[in-house]
Amino acid sequence: MGGKAMLMLMLCMLGAASVRGEDPYVYYTWDVSYGTIAPLGVPQQGILINGQFPGPEINCTSNNNIVVNVFNNLDEPLLMTWHGIQQRKNSWQEGTPGTTCPIAPGTNYTYHFQVKDQIGSFFYYPSIGLHRAAGGFGGLRIFSRLLIPVPYPDPEAEYWVLMGDWYSKSHTILRKFLDSGRSIGRPNGVIINGKTAKGDGSDEPSYTMIPGKTYKYRICNVGLKDALNIRIQGHPMKLVELEGSHVVQNVYDSLDVHVGQCFTVLVTADQQPKDYYMVASTRFTRYTLTGKAIIRYTNGVGPASPELPPAPQGWAWSLNQFRSFRWNLTASAARPNPQGSYHYGQINITRTIKLTNSVNRLQGLRYALNGVSHVDTETPLKLAEYYGVADQVFKYNIISDEPPVDLKAIVNAPNVINATYRDYIEIIFENHGKTVQSYNLDGYSFFAVAIEPGRWTPEKRKNYNLLDAVSRHTIQVFPKSWAAIMLTFDNAGMWNLRSEHAENRYLGQQLYISVLSPERSLRDEYSLPDTQLLCGIVKDLPKPEPYHM
Repeated sequence: MGGKAMLMLMLCMLGAASVRGEDPYVYYTWDVSYGTIAPLGVPQQGILINGQFPGPEINCTSNNNIVVNVFNNLDEPLLMTWHGIQQRKNSWQEGTPGTTCPIAPGTNYTYHFQVKDQIGSFFYYPSIGLHRAAGGFGGLRIFSRLLIPVPYPDPEAEYWVLMGDWYSKSHTILRKFLDSGRSIGRPNGVIINGKTAKGDGSDEPSYTMIPGKTYKYRICNVGLKDALNIRIQGHPMKLVELEGSHVVQNVYDSLDVHVGQCFTVLVTADQQPKDYYMVASTRFTRYTLTGKAIIRYTNGVGPASPELPPAPQGWAWSLNQFRSFRWNLTASAARPNPQGSYHYGQINITRTIKLTNSVNRLQGLRYALNGVSHVDTETPLKLAEYYGVADQVFKYNIISDEPPVDLKAIVNAPNVINATYRDYIEIIFENHGKTVQSYNLDGYSFFAVAIEPGRWTPEKRKNYNLLDAVSRHTIQVFPKSWAAIMLTFDNAGMWNLRSEHAENRYLGQQLYISVLSPERSLRDEYSLPDTQLLCGIVKDLPKPEPYHM
């Protein structure tokens, strides 16, 4: 199609959208392929998007419709997921194995979703086959609409900090380790935006700052395993947003960012004009791995000091930092409002689910929640449910709301629980292990009301922060500790609750929550899209009647 014809087509589509009163559309076309990368200085196979590692940014505004046409030029199936995007009424586009058929090699699929009532810093990544260990991730930023005030002045510029631990082995080798019952072990390094500074004077700057100006840094931990602490030589960071929520603007010398989490900070160029190191290093590990990036003042003279600022020690410091995060309730932005009230004490908790992680090494290696290690199915769970053949694919509620007494015995099976639409539910995560855990729940923002050492009991509710707990989508759980979250299950669909640690997730430490609207109405959930990929036992079945208003 010629350039003029394409322009006319896009104008017609935009005009049609305007007539229907739809929000604006943003279009992307991605070629996902293998390529050679060298994040730690040694060439290895990586996953590129349009030839880029990390992948291209998705840049949008609250309520925009995002259309991403993904061409899979890998030699294996591919799924993309949009970490932190709530997919209101639309788990079809979530891009997890329980909701969506993978894109076969040599084919394409177009994702279409809306960033409804969201702002902030997020990221996307490939969700199957341990592909994230090879790249394929990138930033996804959502601006507030122009009429919505932001609680800080516009920065001079914005930068991404996509940091994470990194393995020099390919994703296929790491996957073979897990499939054979072996751990992937410790990573080989830490990277920032796909590389790390060598520190030998040859490094080009990753970021530049004009003296006296303030910059916004969008920081995400896109790694596989380790929490990271980030700090900048001589420059404190003012935290302004956390996982889509404006927060009370405290200043930090460093921040612990757990796997899957995103923070947004402001940094002012108010120091001597020269180079400075941004430093990210592993936390809560017996080893210390460090990644660096150069920040250069535009009129700077002189290299960064080789003396790096130290990371904090122990997890008590990190726990206290978590407790310092407070929701900015005066900021104008989208926010969840459970049952129409911010008075949490007036909300009736209709159900409490306590989830405890465990591991079994007797017959290979498996991780579990409440004694069940999740196994993905050939037919995505959501499709089986929609087509009325769920009983041929999985059983609901094979775990109870309380963990079993014996956590050593693990059952391998699809792990799906039912949640009643619009119930207000409390979920407790208990970590009996020796390492920090990080969990994500698709489809929702929840209130992270407490993280405490020891075991949870109902009496511990008196320790909850019920006033200004931050709304977020990931939560960390420290060793021998518990965390509590609260949310209203008001987003119908099939939603993945998972460990953000790649090894744990791949080997079963996840589950799905089925939230069905009894009305089967388009008011509550979208029907199966006409373009949805079909696979498994539903591939040749007649399509069910769509939902109606």
